[in-house]
Amino acid sequence: MNNNNAVINFRTRFLKNKAAVVALLFILLAILLAVFGYFIAPDNSPNANRMIPEIGSKKPWFSTLLLKEKRQTINSENFFQILLNGKTDIYQYTPIVSYEIKNDSIIYQKFIDDGLTERNAIAVHYDNNKTSDENAAKQFAQENIVHQKFYLGTDKFGRDILSRLIIGTRVSLSVGLIAVIISLTIGIFLGAVAGYFKGKTDDVVMWLLNVVWSIPALLLVFAITLVLGKGFWQVFIAVGLTMWVNVARLVRGQVMAAKELEYIEAAKVLGFSHSRIIIKHILPNIIGPILVLAAANFAGAIVIEAGLSFLGVGVQPPQPSWGLMIKENYNFIVTNNPMLALTPGIAIMLLVLAFNLLGNGLRDAMNVKST
Repeated sequence: MNNNNAVINFRTRFLKNKAAVVALLFILLAILLAVFGYFIAPDNSPNANRMIPEIGSKKPWFSTLLLKEKRQTINSENFFQILLNGKTDIYQYTPIVSYEIKNDSIIYQKFIDDGLTERNAIAVHYDNNKTSDENAAKQFAQENIVHQKFYLGTDKFGRDILSRLIIGTRVSLSVGLIAVIISLTIGIFLGAVAGYFKGKTDDVVMWLLNVVWSIPALLLVFAITLVLGKGFWQVFIAVGLTMWVNVARLVRGQVMAAKELEYIEAAKVLGFSHSRIIIKHILPNIIGPILVLAAANFAGAIVIEAGLSFLGVGVQPPQPSWGLMIKENYNFIVTNNPMLALTPGIAIMLLVLAFNLLGNGLRDAMNVKST
């Protein structure tokens, strides 16, 4: 009954914090985009990497006609394959300005550059005596000439910024999740052991904490990345291995305080093992501060990953990452199309802000005292 009252009180206090609620909704939206991104993004090719060089570096709301020409045949892909890796792009896309149908041919003006086009033609023949050549050309045009709008513009390779932004959400949330799991696992273990057993165990753990704490986080990430190599999973591990120190310090202090309480003394008298006391009696009662710190670490991991990708030691192209998108387009900030770099920067800012606001909301709802 007391647990139910605590949950109700927590929920009531949390819902009163409108900023935290909005932040939670934004994070849930980001999770939805991360999971189902390939079904939501306009470009659902693997890594949203459909390149159309002729329309590179276009501003938001740019639209054009695209001629699709089949270039390969693949086996059908199931739901889970598309969910994880996207749908293999079997078409070559050519931007065109206009087209007309003459008999069995489609004559079109290929877009080369602003004010520059090239005249080309495609002959269409259907192996069907019931369909005239002109009707076949009309049917081909209906099926293979599509109108495409790029709501956030295109990068210098002609890739859809919106699609890469959506797929890049998966990288940011994944690195945050895995980094937090790694940091919590190491930090809670070392902090709990140091705070509970004290003595020489505490001295050794604190010495390790101080050594790691003295190394700048970015420098430590670089060192780990050089050992593990560049790549998707390597950056996750590198970020996680740099964020456990503050978790360990927090848990150590909380365990030291909780160990002196009467219910822990009673558990010792009853003969419970040290591991049972730590796992079943101490950790559940200090989960509040840990969750608040986890939310802050989640935000920090997103920023670190973006910085690593910007510096070229994080996620490698063509995989979309918000930091990598800024690196590829930051030169456009001083030109006539700054949104190419500002858009992923704004996305990073909003997601980090959401996690910080969520952490503040959890702290207030759980009555966690600042230390």
